[in-house]
Amino acid sequence: MQLIATCAFGLESVVNNELKKLGYQIIKTENGKTTFEGDFLAIARCNLWLRSADRVLIRVGQFEARSFEQLFEQTRSLNWEDFLPEDACFPVDGKSVRSQLFSVSDCQAIVKKAIVEKMKSKYPIKWFQETGALYRIQVSLLNDMATLTIDTSGAGLHKRGYRQLSAEAPLKETLAAALVSISRWKPDRPFIDPFCGSGTLPIEAALIGRNIAPGLQRDFIAETWPDYPKNIWHSAREEAHNLIISNQPLGIFGFDIDGSVLNMARHHAKLAGLGNSIYFQQQEFNKLRSKYKYGYLVTNPPYGERLGEQDEINALYAGMPEVFARLDTWSFYILSAFPHVEKIIGKPANRRRKLYNGRLLCQYYQYFGPKPEVLSGPFSI
Repeated sequence: MQLIATCAFGLESVVNNELKKLGYQIIKTENGKTTFEGDFLAIARCNLWLRSADRVLIRVGQFEARSFEQLFEQTRSLNWEDFLPEDACFPVDGKSVRSQLFSVSDCQAIVKKAIVEKMKSKYPIKWFQETGALYRIQVSLLNDMATLTIDTSGAGLHKRGYRQLSAEAPLKETLAAALVSISRWKPDRPFIDPFCGSGTLPIEAALIGRNIAPGLQRDFIAETWPDYPKNIWHSAREEAHNLIISNQPLGIFGFDIDGSVLNMARHHAKLAGLGNSIYFQQQEFNKLRSKYKYGYLVTNPPYGERLGEQDEINALYAGMPEVFARLDTWSFYILSAFPHVEKIIGKPANRRRKLYNGRLLCQYYQYFGPKPEVLSGPFSI
């Protein structure tokens, strides 16, 4: 099959690297999605292992659709009967961007009708009750090209299962994992997030450090499909369990000025199976120090949403040069929408990358430290 891994804009190369690591061949990369080849096992493995993708979709077909007649006929020509059982529940979602068929509701209705007509060619019934498993279909129109997919994930892949409590302006798990991946942090180095909030960045780093599949504690919609071999999901989960490096030492530290969110962070780490693997402490940013000579500081500091007062935000960023000077052999990775970060720090970043935190355009500032002389571990508090 052709499968699609969707993601936030700017994370396509991160998802591509994850897919290549899993052994899958990439066919095409576009804004917000990567098409690749895979089978039923690939669907299970990618849902379990992809850290930075939003969803895994089956691509049923793609074609030009400039009229409703084209959309209907081309949709009806696809092999829906190979995917949908007789009692399938198949709602149709839609979106349209820069296309002549701009009425999303009409496109959804036409696709639904075309699928029903195709299903009638296999199942000799006039009315489909849709009482069975859920197959969520999407028709996506971009520049008059229609792509029809079936969602295999269900809830978005950022829903790992460990974050049950909410904090103000939380960082999405998929973006947090991407920030760690882009930094190229390795578990033999200390890792600090001085604005850790409810713990998402340190937890995602720990999952990477221990090679724990991020989807291991949750279910996926494709698991409910009657024609999907159950032994495949069992095999994929067994593989993921066997690949965990449970004895990997970690030096991951999360700090925040707010003690209440740190209680959430500890709770979330415990739910993720990492309760004793991450050190959380209430501490002001300007007091940050480390006994380790080399390390990675990866963070998403507040830029208006959490502290509210602009004077406080300005003072926080103004204190960065002094803190970073104390960690002059460390590498720093800062995701922020705050203006003039490089000017405040006093030097340009080695690299900058545009990323979206939700709908907010941010820059990911990357400052590379010197190459370490020796390994940092084993770690101690």
